[in-house]
Amino acid sequence: MPNPPDKSCGSPEHGWHRRQFLTGAAAGAVSAFSWAGLFGPEAIAAEAKRRGKHCILLWLCGGPSQFETWDPKPGTPTGGPFKSMPTKVPGTHFSELMPRCASIADKLAVIRSMSTSASEHTQGINLLQRGHGPRPPFTRPVLGSVLAQQLGRLDSAIPNFVLLDPCPEGNEFKGFKENADWPGWLGAEFAPVRVGGEYQIPHAHRLDALAEGDDEAREALRRFFSKKFENATKSAAAGGHNAAFERVDGLMSCAHLFDIERLPAADRERYGPGTFGLHALLARSLVEEGAPFVMVANGMPWDSHVFNHEIYQMVVPDLDNILFQLTKDLEDRGLFDDTLVVAMGEFGRTPWINQARGRDHYPNAWSLAMAGCGVQGGAVYGATDRFGVEVSEGAVDEQRLFATIFSALGIDPHAEYDIADFPTFHRVEDAAEPIREVLL
Repeated sequence: MPNPPDKSCGSPEHGWHRRQFLTGAAAGAVSAFSWAGLFGPEAIAAEAKRRGKHCILLWLCGGPSQFETWDPKPGTPTGGPFKSMPTKVPGTHFSELMPRCASIADKLAVIRSMSTSASEHTQGINLLQRGHGPRPPFTRPVLGSVLAQQLGRLDSAIPNFVLLDPCPEGNEFKGFKENADWPGWLGAEFAPVRVGGEYQIPHAHRLDALAEGDDEAREALRRFFSKKFENATKSAAAGGHNAAFERVDGLMSCAHLFDIERLPAADRERYGPGTFGLHALLARSLVEEGAPFVMVANGMPWDSHVFNHEIYQMVVPDLDNILFQLTKDLEDRGLFDDTLVVAMGEFGRTPWINQARGRDHYPNAWSLAMAGCGVQGGAVYGATDRFGVEVSEGAVDEQRLFATIFSALGIDPHAEYDIADFPTFHRVEDAAEPIREVLL
C-alpha cells in the first residue's frame, strides 16, 4: 500500500476529549429528579406499543472504526492487531471485541458499504444527521426532528425528541449552537429536549413561593396573550415558540422519568457504570414511556487519532454490551418490533495507522448497524475491498440511509414537505431508494 497522507484533523480538542472520556466514563450522572412510578413494566410496554413506533439512535460521535467493529480485516496490513470471530449468522464475522453482538447477529442488520463525502466532524455530523448536504439559506431538519414530527404527539407530556448528551461542549455539535438549528424549517416544537452535561430540564418544579393557583393563572394569561399575538401576526415562528413553551410546561409532569436512580440497580449494573450505558438504559425506559425518538450521544472517544487499539479495547466492548442489553430488553418488553435501533457516527476511520498509532477520519468506506423495527435481522449489505480502502459492492450514501430508516419506520421517504413560500423539499431528495435487502 502507498504511504497514506496525514489525515489528522489537527484539533487540540481531541486530546481533551479523550482525557475527559478516560476520567469520566464511570461517572454516569444524568439528573436528580425524584421518581414515583405509576405503571408496571407490562402496562408501560403495552401503552408504548399502542402509541406507535420508536427510534433510538446511538450516536458514536467522532466516527467509529469499522475495522474494530463490523468489518474486520484480520491478517492484512490495515486490519490491526485484533482478530475476527464468527457470528450467529453463518459466514459473517465481527471483530473479536464484539462477542455479545456476534451472539445476536441474527437480530442485527449491518451496512458495510457506507460512502459519504464529509471528512470533518462538523460537516460530517450535519450530513449524517440531516441526510443531505447544506442548501443555504434553508436549514434541513435533523433526523430526530423529522421522526418527532412523524411519530410523536404534540399533546403528549413525554418529549418527542430527547437528546441524552453527557458532554455537549465536546461532541462537535458546532453546527447546532441553538436549538432552532436542529429542527430547521419544522419549527421549535420539534427541537430536542437536551439532558446531560450542563443541560437540565428547565423549570421542572414550581417555585415554593408560587401557589399552584397563581401558577395556573399566570400560565393561562401567557397562553391568552401568546395566542392573540400569533393570530394577529399570522406568525409561524410565534406558533412554534408557543408550542415549545407548552412543551416545557408539560415537562414538569414527567421530569422524574429522567432520573436514572429510579431504574433497578440490576439494570444499571447490566448496562455498565459509564454514562453511555446509563443513557442507553434511560433511552430504553423513555421508549417504554412512549417517547418516539431518543438520541444517545457518546462523547468523542471514537475519534482515535492516537492509540487507536488501546482506546478501542475499552469503547468497543462497552458498545458491544450496550447493544446486546438494549436488544434483549426491547425483546423482553415486547418493543423490539416497534423500535428501530441505529448505531453509527459521522464517518469511519482510515485503513492506515498514523504515526501516533491512531486512525484518522475516513468517509470513503465505513459501517453501521441497525436492529428492530422494519429491519431484516442477520442481513449484511455491501462490502469493502480486501484492505477496506474502497467500497467494492453496494455503495450507500446518506440519502439511501435516510430512505432506509424512514421506510423501516413506515414513513414515506419521498414525501414533500408542506412549507409555504419555500422551494420543493422532500424527506429524502433525488428519489433515493432505501436498501431493500435490510428491510422486512
